[in-house]
Order: sequence, then structure tokens, then C-alpha cells
Amino acid sequence: MREVVFTRMSGWIPNVIREDGELKLMLGAGADANHEPRTFTFPVREAHLAVIREDLGRHLLLWSAVLPLCDAAGTRGRLDENAAVELLDPVLLSAPADVDALFRRIPWDRSRLIAHGADIDLLERGQVCAAMRAATETSDGKRAQEHHANRRRAERGTVLGPLDTAILKYTGQYLHGATVPKRIPGAVDPALLPEVMHLIAVAEQACAGMRIGRDPRRGKRATDKREWDRMATTVDTAVRRAHPELADDAVRTVSFLMCSEAADRSRNAPMEDDEEAAGGRAESGGSARKTSLSFTDDKGVEKKWVKDSPRTATAEFWEFVGDRSAGDNEVFTIEDEEMGEGIQLHFYADSIARITTVSVGEGGSDPEYRVEYSLVDGIGGYRNLVSAFVRGGCVALGEHGSWMSDAAELERARRRRAGK
Repeated sequence: MREVVFTRMSGWIPNVIREDGELKLMLGAGADANHEPRTFTFPVREAHLAVIREDLGRHLLLWSAVLPLCDAAGTRGRLDENAAVELLDPVLLSAPADVDALFRRIPWDRSRLIAHGADIDLLERGQVCAAMRAATETSDGKRAQEHHANRRRAERGTVLGPLDTAILKYTGQYLHGATVPKRIPGAVDPALLPEVMHLIAVAEQACAGMRIGRDPRRGKRATDKREWDRMATTVDTAVRRAHPELADDAVRTVSFLMCSEAADRSRNAPMEDDEEAAGGRAESGGSARKTSLSFTDDKGVEKKWVKDSPRTATAEFWEFVGDRSAGDNEVFTIEDEEMGEGIQLHFYADSIARITTVSVGEGGSDPEYRVEYSLVDGIGGYRNLVSAFVRGGCVALGEHGSWMSDAAELERARRRRAGK
């Protein structure tokens, strides 16, 4: 039989219960293997209950000291009850100086105390009892998050000024640098908002006309890393020129915002729009001879495109690549059976082969093919080559790259480019 003897306003602060006639402290902490909250209990005495009732600060300090023991129990382990019980007298019944000394020796949950109003400066100086005079039963999780974020920045040697803070709050990255940035003007101090908006305008002007296209080699929604880096560098340079005093975190968050928005525009556009922006659709009006094409991958999967298809050949091909490309599937082919030619893209080696039928086999003999190779410069290079082939076949590829007839020569060129 369980009876709640004492509880506070916040349901997370440990309760005192009576279970089978014994007083216990009960708290929820951590989660089990199914991500359900775990509940722990350990025995307390009447003297401990009296302090818990009357002294919110001591109650919260006890909670802070016990939480690391709960964390150590993991998803299915037992709470070390002896260790928990050994904390009761030192935390609840000792003199403030002794409690401060204890907290310099044991692990404890700082963020929990900060969320409940502890004086941060006093905590930092090791005066935990004095810090808890400002404690409240209600919790402010954002206060603890801000303190944690500032501690992480301080460990990296980063100090934010008012404008730095305003910019990070505008993008939603003040608390969590890994958060996808967005525009939140309401989070900024109104006095600083005009300066923040001016800086955002500087960034937008710097990257006007730039784009971050998709990179189907890495999946349907992946984007071109080179174009991302190029835009980030452009924005960083412009922002630093306008405000040299800004912290790196603030400059980075502005370029991250510009790049993520540009990438989202590409991801959310139809493949045809993406091809057009990248200089695609070049096959329209110049590829009358291309009546059908066959796309294949390294797993033997095939997809056909015909001239009357509502989508362009390049759009269909890159959609096929985005659907099928994987770490063990990095070779894709486009073949024009009617013209007896094709190209093979080797994503793993940044190279391409163009294959042309020299003679059709007769009398049971095999056909003769001419195979030539070229290195490719990123996804932009692949896009240009695919569009040129769709537009004009292997002949149209002559002006794109330096073509080699020997695979060994290609490998030597690849090593030279890699600096090996």
C-alpha cells in the first residue's frame, strides 16, 4: 500500500511516500528500454521529512545529488540505495559549509537547480546552500538550457556580445547550435532587431542569384556540398566585412540560415525545375534524334525514357539516380540503343566513360566498341555531361573534359588530381 505523505507543486520534484509503513523518497528519472520513465525509491527518516517539508533549497539539493545515481542505474539497473541513503544526512542535516564542501566532492545535477531558480554566480563559486535561497518550486527549463549553452561556448573560448546573442536568437540557434535555423524576429530584443535585419539583408544581397542544387548521388533530398560551401563562404565574407566584431557563432548561423533556405528551395522543387536552374532542359529543341533512352544501375535495375514522356530525360535520369544510388550502387548508365552509344557514370571514382559502337557484329561476331574516359568535377560536372549527351550524344561530349582511351591513363590522372 502506497500513500503520498508530501509533495510539491512540480510533479518532478521528489515526493515522500509511505509504503508498507516505511517512509521513502520517490522520484522519476531516466527511462527504461522502452523509453518509459523510471521510478526510484529509497528509505528516509522522519527527521529528513521535516527538512524536506520546510526547506525547499535542501529538498532540491538532495534531488540534484541523487539524480547521478539514477543515471548510473541506466535503463534496467537498480538504484544504489546505500549510496542514496548516505546522502541524506550530509545534504539535509549538515551545516551549510559542510553541504558546500560535499558538493565539491560528489557529482550533482547543476541544470536542475538552475531551472528552479538557483543563483548561478553563487553556484559557480561553490556556495550551493546560499544559491538555493532564490529557489522556486516552479521550473524554468529555458533558463537551464541557456546556462548550458553559455557554458559550452565558454569552454570553446567564445564570448557573445548583445548583437551576437540577438542574431543567434533570430535564427533559433542560441540554445542549440545543431538546430536547423529559421527566422524568429519575435525572439530578438526590439532595440536590436533593426540591426539584425540589416545584417540579414547584407547576407541575402551577397548570395543573391546563387543556388544549392541537389546531389542525387547521395539520395533524393541531398544537396550539392560544393555549392553549399561556396554560398557559406560568400555570406561569411560579406557579414564579416559589414560587422568585423561579430563572434564566429553569429557569422556561422547567418550563413547556415542562407544555405539551408537555398537547399530547401531545391529539395522542394520538382526535378524539372531543379534541372532548369542548373542549366538543364538543354535537350529540349536539340535532341530530336533522341527518341528513347535506357537508364540502368549497378544492380541491373532498368528504367526507360521515351521522347513523348511528360518529363525531360535528364530529370527522369537524376530521379532514377536519387532513388537507387547507395554506397554499394554507384555506377549508372545511360544508353541510346538506336544510335549505338551511351555513357557510364562512376560516382565512386569521379569519372565517366563514353561508349560508341564502331561496328555492328556480323556473322556471329561481337560488336566493336570505342570506350573513352574522363574525370568529372563534382555533381555539376556530371550534370553538364548528362545534359550534353542527352542533347547531342557522344559527339557533344567532346568539348566537356579531356578524354582518354586507356583506363590506366585515367587512373594516373585521377591520382595526380588527388595529389597521390
